[in-house]
Amino acid sequence: MPSIDPIELLVLLVIGFGGTAFWIWMIIECITKERDPDRLVWIVIIAVTHFIGAAIYFVIQRPRRIAHSGPPPG
Repeated sequence: MPSIDPIELLVLLVIGFGGTAFWIWMIIECITKERDPDRLVWIVIIAVTHFIGAAIYFVIQRPRRIAHSGPPPG
């Protein structure tokens, strides 16, 4: 049985926790900022496909929503 190097384990843990944190951030952003017709569809996409769905939302839908509603005040 192959053993895993502690550095490899650390890298895998950082990637895993980082991906999960990003996934949770995108779900929260979708729930709080999307309009009703799109919200449920994006929540399902993000929840079912985990990191890939969160990345798709971040790259495609989030900039589209920001461009449509304008930049945040401040």
